[in-house]
Amino acid sequence: MEKIEKEAIHLMGIALKKKTINANGQSSIDCGSLWLEFENRNMAGHIPNRVGDEVYAVYYDYDGDHTKPFSYFIGCRVENNTQRPEGLDELFIPEATYQRLETKGKMPDCVAEAWRQIWLSDSDRPYIFLPLSAIACAQE
Repeated sequence: MEKIEKEAIHLMGIALKKKTINANGQSSIDCGSLWLEFENRNMAGHIPNRVGDEVYAVYYDYDGDHTKPFSYFIGCRVENNTQRPEGLDELFIPEATYQRLETKGKMPDCVAEAWRQIWLSDSDRPYIFLPLSAIACAQE
C-alpha cells in the first residue's frame, strides 16, 4: 500500500442514520442499502458545487477497532464554503497521511477484495477516517 498525503476535504451526501457493525454481515446490509438509496435517488446529481465526479464512501467514527460499531457516509467532494441543502448530510475529513490500495475487478467485488487485503495487512490503523476513495477499483 502506498502512503499519500491528502488535504482536508468537504463532502456532501447521505449517511447511515445509526452506526453499523461488521458482525453477522450487518455492515454489508446497511452499507449496501445506503448505496442503493444514493443511486436510486440520484444523490450525486443533487449535490451542489461538486469538485469532480468521484463518489466517496467513508468509514469513520469507530467505537474501537474493526469489530466495533462505526459510521458510514457516501457523497461527493464539494467546494469548501458550500452550504448544505436540506436533505443532505455533510462530512469534513481532515488533512492526513493515508494509505492507497488499488485492486482490479468489478464493483462491489473489488471493494471486498480491498478490505480483505487491508484486514490481512500489518497496517497500523487509527480507526478514524477510512476513505474508500483511497481504494481505487480499476476495471480489468
